[in-house]
Amino acid sequence: MAANLTAQNAYKQNSVTTASPGELTLMLYNGCLKFLHKAKLAIQEKNFQEKNTNLQKAQSIISELMATLNMDIEISKNMFALYEYMNRRLVEANIQSDITIIEEVEGLVTDFRDTWKEVIRINRQQQFGQGNTGQI
Repeated sequence: MAANLTAQNAYKQNSVTTASPGELTLMLYNGCLKFLHKAKLAIQEKNFQEKNTNLQKAQSIISELMATLNMDIEISKNMFALYEYMNRRLVEANIQSDITIIEEVEGLVTDFRDTWKEVIRINRQQQFGQGNTGQI
C-alpha cells in the first residue's frame, strides 16, 4: 500500500513539473472543483472543520488564478471581477454552510474550466495540425 502511494505521489509530482502553463491552469480549475465537492460533502456530514479546510483550499486556488491574470488584456479585468465574486461567495458559503452557494461557484468554475479545455484543444490543433484531435 505504501509503495502504491509513493508511486501515485511521484506521478502527481511529475505531472505538475512537466505540464505546460495551460495544463497547470486546467489542473487548478480541476483542483478547485475537487475541493468544492469535498466541502459540499463535509456540510452534508456536518463536518465543519473539513468544510472550512476545503473551502479555504478552493479560495487559495481562485486567488492563484487571479494572480496569474495579465491585466494588460481587457478580458482579464472581467475574469478578475468574476474570481473576486467567487471568492466572496465562498466566504459566504463558509459562514452559512450553504451548499447552494458552493454549487453556484462550482458552475462558474466548471464554465471557466471547460472554456480553458477548449482553448487548449484548439491550440493543440493549430500547433500539431488538424490530424490530431488534441484530446485532453
